[in-house]
Amino acid sequence: MTTPPNRSAKNAPRFDGDPGKASAILVLEDGRAFRGDAYGAGGETFGEAVFATGMTGYQETLTDPSYHRQVVVQTAPHIGNTGVNDEDAESRRIWVAGYVVRDPARQPSSWRALRSLDDELAEQGIVGISGIDTRALTRHLRERGAMRCGVSSVDTDADSLLRRVLDSPQMIGADLSAEVTTPQSYVVDALGTHRFTVASIDYGIKTMTPYRMAERGITSHVLPATSSADEVVATGADAVFLANGPGDPATADAAVETVRELLRREVPIFGICFGNQVLGRAFGFGTYKLGYGHRGINQPVQDRSTGKVEITAHNHGFAVDAPLDSVTDTEFGGVEVSHVCLNDNVVEGLRARDARAFSVQYHPEAAAGPHDAAYLFDRFVELLEGNGR
Repeated sequence: MTTPPNRSAKNAPRFDGDPGKASAILVLEDGRAFRGDAYGAGGETFGEAVFATGMTGYQETLTDPSYHRQVVVQTAPHIGNTGVNDEDAESRRIWVAGYVVRDPARQPSSWRALRSLDDELAEQGIVGISGIDTRALTRHLRERGAMRCGVSSVDTDADSLLRRVLDSPQMIGADLSAEVTTPQSYVVDALGTHRFTVASIDYGIKTMTPYRMAERGITSHVLPATSSADEVVATGADAVFLANGPGDPATADAAVETVRELLRREVPIFGICFGNQVLGRAFGFGTYKLGYGHRGINQPVQDRSTGKVEITAHNHGFAVDAPLDSVTDTEFGGVEVSHVCLNDNVVEGLRARDARAFSVQYHPEAAAGPHDAAYLFDRFVELLEGNGR
């Protein structure tokens, strides 16, 4: 790919920057560059540039393992207003490869804040850039698609950084779940009366997910992504949950085989996000990379069984390739598309007619919201009770 006309990387304009801060540069793999201020940790980072449309929930976004090896561009102009606390993190650390904002808060303003976002990024070594035209960057990605990029405050020569961007790994073919999964299993107990036990396979699970199940009387055994069907069944679980996670689902052959074996043993299954893609592959469907993906907290999805439209939280760059308007015969019986994105008709959910399994391509736990899709956990409980499919 080449630098767009009249968009010289070397002479990229600085947008609204602060001359008192260290300079930084962001360079896309097609050559377009943006100059601004260093934000968070100094240094250099590479990843897939993607935009997230949420106006709130930046701490949850940063700590979502699904964003591993991605440089997240926030479309909301003001980020960091409520600082960082110790309650809202969705995992043990920040996972984004880099962070891009226009106007970072100079001082957080929240009774819950314990430190600033800038300090938290610096403490965890997350390289970022601020003071750039994130609207222009988002429009560029929206038109040309997600692509690799580099952010640097140590080498601000655009041509030099571009060479390293082009040498960096692509998201297609990236097998990342083993890099974010729990190294050992752990248990999240039900709140109140224990009703069911679920084995959650951690491809990049978020903290809120087992909590949402705990609220419904479910005890979760969270297992590493590499767990076999025998190891899953050994927990004594009544069902299996397939979590979200990063990377290309086409690389998840071992996970797919584990899920196929669980389906053969007639274990009830609920999957989300990466788990939806793994379940889709287990049914025999393919997957493919979206042009720029779905990210943020305002994606409209229709539940085809009820006709209801939900506003949902997404983070996915891949999708399941399944026919929208027909039932597919599989080894495990008929499977149909249960949910669809109203923006582009991308498959957003699957439902097995003859097996006790279903999945969606988005986040029903949705911290920090919206909560339109929380009913899916109730649907999972109905599946466990034997009252639904």
